[in-house]
Order: sequence, then structure tokens, then C-alpha cells
Amino acid sequence: MKIDNTDIKILMELQTDSRLSIRELSKRVNLSPPSVTERIRKLEDRGIIEGYTIKINKKALGLSIQCIIQIDLRNNKFEKFKELIYNHPRVVFCYRIAGPSCVLVKLSVESISEIEEFVDFISALDSTTSTHIIFSEVPINESVGKFFSDF
Repeated sequence: MKIDNTDIKILMELQTDSRLSIRELSKRVNLSPPSVTERIRKLEDRGIIEGYTIKINKKALGLSIQCIIQIDLRNNKFEKFKELIYNHPRVVFCYRIAGPSCVLVKLSVESISEIEEFVDFISALDSTTSTHIIFSEVPINESVGKFFSDF
């Protein structure tokens, strides 16, 4: 399946609002509902659309403090780290990276003490950490159209 401009329009619309009805989406991309449904199915089957999500306001949940923690794991502890981090309730993302640290983790927490508990939790793996408290987020244009503008 080759991605064409109509597929790109579908992806852009779904990224803006993944709850659009097929009928509304078909109006926006100027295609029949069955055609839009088939295109979405093909995009899902190819793994281009991986799923549909919601955006959660962490502050409204009382998780008003966010931080990024750089972690340097020693002595081949990455597998154990993955086991410990997998279901941690405050982890927003976790990336294995190259550079002076092995891993970047973002937490959303209620208090600074939760960050300290997390650092203590990870320290058991013979690791060093560097914690960066997030003051605010700088807005960026997350438009799919910008991503696909080179097509």
C-alpha cells in the first residue's frame, strides 16, 4: 500500500481528533464512508496507525510536578531495570538512550518526596541519577501536516 495525499489527510484529521465519526471524516477528506473505512483498516493493518489514545491532564489528577531523570545503570542491570519500571504508576515515558546516561525517564508526581522515593527505588540497581524538575512546557506545533509536508 502506497501512502497518498488522501491517506495523509486521514492521518492528519485522526491525529487532531481520533474520535471523529467515519461520516465526518469522509466529509473532511472528500471520500465515501466505505472508502475511508477501508483506508483506515489498511493503515491499521500496516501498523501505520498503532492505536487510538486520549490525552490526560496530569495536573487535574493532582500530579502537578514533572521531572526527567537521567539514569546510568551499571553492571548490566538493564533487564532488571525494565522489570521494575514496567508497571510503575508515575512513569510517563522511558527511553533507552546513547550518551553519558543509559535511560531517560519522565515522572508525573504529587510531591517531591515521590521523586526521592523513585530515585531510592532505582538506586538499588547500582545506578546513578540526575534529576531535572520541569518548570513548564514550551508549546510546539504537533501538526501531522508539518510532519508529512515533505511527501
